[in-house]
Amino acid sequence: MGDMQRVDPEPFRLTSLAHGGGCGCKLSPAVLRDLLADQPAMSGFPDLLVGTETGDDAAAYRIDGETCVIATTDFFMPVVDDPRDFGRIAATNAISDVYAMGGRPIMALAVLGMPVDKIAPEMVRAILNGGASICSEAGIPVAGGHSIDAPEPIYGLAVIGICPTANLRRNSGAKPGDALILTKGIGVGVYSSAFKKGDLDDTAYDELIATTTLLNRVGMDLAKDESVHAITDVTGFGILGHGLEMARGSGLRLRVAADAVPLLSRAAAFAEGGYITGASHRNWASYGDEVVLTDGFPDWRRLLLADPQTSGGLLVAVAPDRAEAVLADIIAAGYPAAAIIGYAEEGAPAIVIE
Repeated sequence: MGDMQRVDPEPFRLTSLAHGGGCGCKLSPAVLRDLLADQPAMSGFPDLLVGTETGDDAAAYRIDGETCVIATTDFFMPVVDDPRDFGRIAATNAISDVYAMGGRPIMALAVLGMPVDKIAPEMVRAILNGGASICSEAGIPVAGGHSIDAPEPIYGLAVIGICPTANLRRNSGAKPGDALILTKGIGVGVYSSAFKKGDLDDTAYDELIATTTLLNRVGMDLAKDESVHAITDVTGFGILGHGLEMARGSGLRLRVAADAVPLLSRAAAFAEGGYITGASHRNWASYGDEVVLTDGFPDWRRLLLADPQTSGGLLVAVAPDRAEAVLADIIAAGYPAAAIIGYAEEGAPAIVIE
């Protein structure tokens, strides 16, 4: 039959097994609010310090006069194809909720769903090992977990932390005049879109992994500072969505300088080039009527501010006279992209983009 050239099969892509990836597969803010609208009131539990009332990052329960327990869970489908990187990103993202409340994580439980007939055991082990490596970096064990056979790969953690009650920080504590600091650049969603289309080069991929596996442990230190009034982490609802949760919970209007918002190095180019995710559009449809834009504000830029962040940074509200010093401390702690992006003021809850 003569010589035949062997054609190597296409490499297996973990993301091909999932219809969405990372925090981009979260339910939209509008859908989530509708689902939670008729949940029972928490008034019968006086030691429950934080529940579902303000869409905060985790639950907090007082165990004595000085200490509270923080509990959260977060999981999602693959945002990258390397199984170890997927595990690392998912674990970093889940632990972030405890840091955003000002807490110290103490242990985690793995949450795992895998299509066992489609994925090799060694890939599953790599996912788990990736998650465990981040937990080790955070100084906590993976003390157990639960797994199921699922049609799409899912991985994440339930994380338990503790916190001095005096240090507990919510997303609803911002005060008029507070400066707003964002600790990481945005653009994870558009990077993920470029990755799925095969258009993310090695340099940009390394940047994506670096930001999504950077633990938000600075939240523990920020919570010790009385001038820091509110903290939340920026994930699937984008900087606008999580900023609006802070605005609503605090009963304030936030003003954000668009040019001050830190971006991943190619985020603007990817957004302008059409790599906007479907989740950005869903996010905007959920809360766009609470955002005030200047005339002629570009659509790609508007949707980049709604870009879903997987394992994004912290949004911090801090007294204005301490803002520069707190920012310097954040940068020194290993968050070089951190920037002051705006301030809070009296007014009906909304975000004004300047």
